[in-house]
Amino acid sequence: MTVGAPGGIPDASCGPAAVESPPVSISAPEAAANPGELAVTAQRCASQLLSGDPADTVAEVTRRLLAVQAQDPRGARLTIRARSAGLTAADVDSALADRSVVVSWLNRGTLHLVRAEDYWWLHPLTTPQLRTGNSRRLAQEGVSAPDAERGVAAVEAALAADGPLTRPKLRERVAAAGVPTEGQALVHILLLASIRGLIVRGILRPAAGRRMRDQAWVLTRDWLGAPPPPLGREAALGELARRYLAGHAPAADRDLARWAGIGLQDARLGLARCGAVPRADGLADLPASSAARSASRSASRSASTAALPPPRLLGAFDPLLLGWASRDPITGPHTHIVTTNGVFRPFALADGRAVATWTFTGGRVTLAPIAPHGAQTQAARDADAADLTRFLAG
Repeated sequence: MTVGAPGGIPDASCGPAAVESPPVSISAPEAAANPGELAVTAQRCASQLLSGDPADTVAEVTRRLLAVQAQDPRGARLTIRARSAGLTAADVDSALADRSVVVSWLNRGTLHLVRAEDYWWLHPLTTPQLRTGNSRRLAQEGVSAPDAERGVAAVEAALAADGPLTRPKLRERVAAAGVPTEGQALVHILLLASIRGLIVRGILRPAAGRRMRDQAWVLTRDWLGAPPPPLGREAALGELARRYLAGHAPAADRDLARWAGIGLQDARLGLARCGAVPRADGLADLPASSAARSASRSASRSASTAALPPPRLLGAFDPLLLGWASRDPITGPHTHIVTTNGVFRPFALADGRAVATWTFTGGRVTLAPIAPHGAQTQAARDADAADLTRFLAG
C-alpha cells in the first residue's frame, strides 16, 4: 500500500481490479491454531462485524467498534469497508463532513475515528494520561512551556478566524508566532491543543501539488457545538467497557486496559459496572441484554454459533490486530511480518489467520503470501480484492 503523509488520504486509482500473488515457499508446516483459540477468534470476528450481517453505514461500524485507529487514513476507511456492504471511501469522507464522525487523539495517544457523541465522554477518559508524555516530547523538540502556550493560542486563534485549516497552514501561523515547528514540534503542539479539548480533525481539504487530501483541523466548539452534560467517571468507565465488549468480546481486563490506554484497575471497574459475564477461560462477555442493545441491526450472534469469517483483505492498522493484548491468535508465527516497528501492514485473513500481506498500487492488489491457502480461499480473496477496488474508487 502507498500510504500518504500523516493526515492525508491518497486518491484511489480507478483501474481494473487485479490480484497478483507471488509463489510462496513454506519450509515447514505452520503450527495449527487449537480449536479453542479458533472459537475465540470466531467470536471476536463476529463482534467486529467481520462475520454475520454487515453494517449499512459508517456510523454503524464506528458505533460497534467504538474507536477506529486512524493515523493511516486509508487504513481507517478500509476498516469500514471490511465490516459493511455497499459503502465507498467517499461515504467515510461524507460522514466526516456531516460531523457524524470525527478524528482525534484518544486511546493510547493515537488518532481514532469515533462517533461525534462518543467523543465527549471518551476524551476525558483517555487523554489526561497523555499530558506527561506530551510535555516531555515538547521539551525534546525544543518547545518550552511558554512556547507551547503561545503555540496553542496561535492554533486556537487561527482556527477561530479562518478554520478549518490543514497542518501546513497551521504551521505557518504557529511559526509566525515565534514558536518552533520543526521536526515533530508542531505535532505535539497540536496534540496539546487536542488534549485540552480545543481541536479535532474535521473535513478533508485538497493538498497542493499532491494526489491526496489533508484532513483539516477545526475548533471542537465550532465543529461539534456545546458538549452534553458530562458522565461521571465510573459511569463513563462502565460505558467504555460495555462498548468495548460489544465490538471485541470475548476479552479480558488487560485487553481493555491495553486498547483504551487506561489502568488495569479502571478496566476492572468498568467491566464490573457494565455487568460483564466472566467465562471459564478467563475472558468476559457482555450480558445477553446488553449484547442485544449493542448490536447494529440485529442481535449479536451467540458465541456458540459464531463462524470464522470468509477470506478478507484487511487494511493497515486493522482493529483485529489492535483490539487485544496479544495478536498471536491472528498472526501466529508471522507477527514480525505483519507488524514491524509499530507499523501494521495490510493483510489477508483466511480461516481466522493472517495468510498474506498485500499492497494496492495502480488499481492492483499484490499479495505476499506468508502461509499456504487453497483455490477456494484464493477465489474468495480475489472477489474481495474487486470489492476493495470498488470501495476506493467510489
